[in-house]
Amino acid sequence: MNNSGYSCIANFLTSEQLSSLREVVQTEATNRGGEYFAHHGGEVINRSLLGVLGASPVFRELLSGLYRQGTGRTAYSDKIYQVLRCVQGGSGRRESNCFHYDASLVTVLLPIEIPQQGTHRGDLIVFPNVRGVRSSVLFNVLEKTLLQNRLTRSWITAAIRRGWLKPKKLQLVPGNLYLFWGYRSLHANEPCDPAARRATAIFHYGDPHAGSLATRLILKLNQRRARRATAASAQRAA
Repeated sequence: MNNSGYSCIANFLTSEQLSSLREVVQTEATNRGGEYFAHHGGEVINRSLLGVLGASPVFRELLSGLYRQGTGRTAYSDKIYQVLRCVQGGSGRRESNCFHYDASLVTVLLPIEIPQQGTHRGDLIVFPNVRGVRSSVLFNVLEKTLLQNRLTRSWITAAIRRGWLKPKKLQLVPGNLYLFWGYRSLHANEPCDPAARRATAIFHYGDPHAGSLATRLILKLNQRRARRATAASAQRAA
């Protein structure tokens, strides 16, 4: 993670475990009319294998150990924020190339369904470890505000297309587990073919600014935005 920007545990899931998660995704995708959706926690996640994994002592120790290695201290909170995200349909394109830094230091990505053919697979784009852990939460908020807006994101996307910026591009493999420093790495997914489906589970651990008012507000805003995007996709599909 420090040297190459990410780490991969191949074949983390068995074929049976992957199939069980795909059944969950299929049910939710059908309920959303084949459009974009994202669950931040909740019963859908808790009732699935993702809930079991998030509660596993071995998995939790892996994340806490990574945080200690990355910062030299124990995380303020041992809470894991779990997300089930599905990019599909026309609405999925609007949720692509949304470059951002995560609030949490450790990000774990578990691909469930990923197109393996074609040029629009929703590959993960990462500028690894381009910043350190900020000592000031206000500086962190300002930095995110300057980068995480429509104009800056369009500039970054255009610069990548022209070859001026050269991030790492990862073609994700379902069932593998990918780990990287989400707080320190600017990242996004490329657009996915609207006829295909890109479903991933994401685990966020260890917010360096946990407990601050700014962090709580940003978390609520992000969750509210995800709910609005999911609801809008459902309305378009109706």
